[in-house]
This record gives sequence, structure tokens and C-alpha cells, in this order.
Amino acid sequence: MQTQRPYELIDVGGAARLERFGERLVDRPHPAALGSRGDPGPWLGADLRFDRDRGWTGPAALDGAWPIDLEGLTLELRPTDAGQVGLFPEHLAMVPWLQAQVAGRAAAARASGRSGPTTLNLFAYTGLATLVMTVAGGMTTHVDSARPAVAWARRNAELSELAARPIRWIVDDALGFALREARRGRRYAGIVLDPPSYGHGSGGRAWRLQDDLGTLIAAVVSLLEPDGFILLTAHTPGFDGDRLADGLARAMSRPIATVGRGDLALTTSDDRVLELGAFARWPSGA
Repeated sequence: MQTQRPYELIDVGGAARLERFGERLVDRPHPAALGSRGDPGPWLGADLRFDRDRGWTGPAALDGAWPIDLEGLTLELRPTDAGQVGLFPEHLAMVPWLQAQVAGRAAAARASGRSGPTTLNLFAYTGLATLVMTVAGGMTTHVDSARPAVAWARRNAELSELAARPIRWIVDDALGFALREARRGRRYAGIVLDPPSYGHGSGGRAWRLQDDLGTLIAAVVSLLEPDGFILLTAHTPGFDGDRLADGLARAMSRPIATVGRGDLALTTSDDRVLELGAFARWPSGA
């Protein structure tokens, strides 16, 4: 008997995607999910459906949160007013690289009698990367400007039995925090950041990736230890892997060929691809 995967992209089409998150089948819109649907049948069985005008409907619309077990973690998912559920599944492809970066540094630290590597997760949302780095041996600082998101991430740490691990939970503007950490002389062995297209910075200042990414990258790179790793992801049209890699390479004064880059995408069982963003990372790794 085949074991059901914790996450699966079932179908795409009609500007929507059908996904299975653990026990729940979720139908929600996405502008890049164009073309015809592969099979209309499974869509009829969706537990949750999101419409931008009506919000969430479906048999499970009033049930609230549900757990999902993946990558050795237990995460709590729940429908939000923005049509999200608390997990960006396209980030799961980054987990093996992230685990390897932290675990290798943690092993080296143990061998020399030092504490585990310090890691930083900016725009950290509900904490997938925070918990992955913590399990791998990192001493992680989790930063998000939304207090409810930080509370949600702490809930995920509790469910994953990581609440007692060395995680620093901070509600703050990511750019402002990075600039202050640089002035304090703080350094991190690894940094993950997933900036939004638009948002609000310190003092209500508008954040636009188009205008502010360069400043953010420069601030973050200044916090890296000499052999530190960095993972940058984005979901903004026009910011492909080459553009993100170019920004990292310039800030780190490294050849762009040494910076890994690619698409953030999900694939259905019949090999149709849904593009959802891009990434750049150093070291490039596999």
C-alpha cells in the first residue's frame, strides 16, 4: 500500500491549484495556474476552497487548524484571510540543502568544543526554515514583523517538541533588525530570507522589493561570518534566479558563477509545472 505524501500538488488550471496538505484537499487561486485542468473530478472533493470575494468555503471551512507532519516536524496549518494556510510548499525543495549547511557547521563546532552555529531567519513567517535549522543544530534567531506569525511559529515549535531549543523569537522589521545587528557587530553562520513584494517597514515606511532589495542584501551580507551560507527566495514577478544571484554576488564580491540559483516550482504527478518564484544561495551546493 502506497503511503500518502504529506504534501502533493494534485492539479492546476483555470487560475487555481488543487493541493493536498496532509488530510485536507485545498482548492485556491493562483494567477500562474493557467490552461485546462487535468481532471475535473478531484476538484469536486476539495475540503477547503478559497475565493477572493467569499473567503473560505467547503466541508472543512469551519474546522480551523489541522496538523501536518513533514521533514520530521509537525506544523499546524489553518486557513487565513489572505488565502494562505501557513506553509509555502515550494520551499520544501530547499530543505535538504539547508539541513546540510547547518548540520556540517554544527558537527565542526561540536568537534572543536564550540556551541552550534548561529543562524538567522528573516521574514520567517510560521517557521519552517527556523525549525529545520534548529533540528540540524543551529542556534536560530527568528524574525518577523507580524506578531501573529511569530506566535504561530512558536506553536509549530511546541508541536515539533522544539520549544526548549535555543530559538530567539523576535517581532521586528527585518531590514531594521539587520541594520541594528550590523551596528552591534553580530555575525551569523547562516541567513535565510524570504522578502515579500510589498509590505511595511520601520515606522510604517513602505517596503517594495523592487526598491529595497539591494539595501536588504547589503545589510544581510554584512552579518555573515566569512564562511557563512545564505539563502534568498522571492515570489515577485521579474525577480528570477539570475537576478537574485546577481544581487548576492555583487554584495558578497564573488563571481556570479559561484552563486546557485533556480526556480521555486511545484510539479503535478503528470509533470505539469507551476512556477512560484526563484531562489539564490551561497555556497551553490546541490
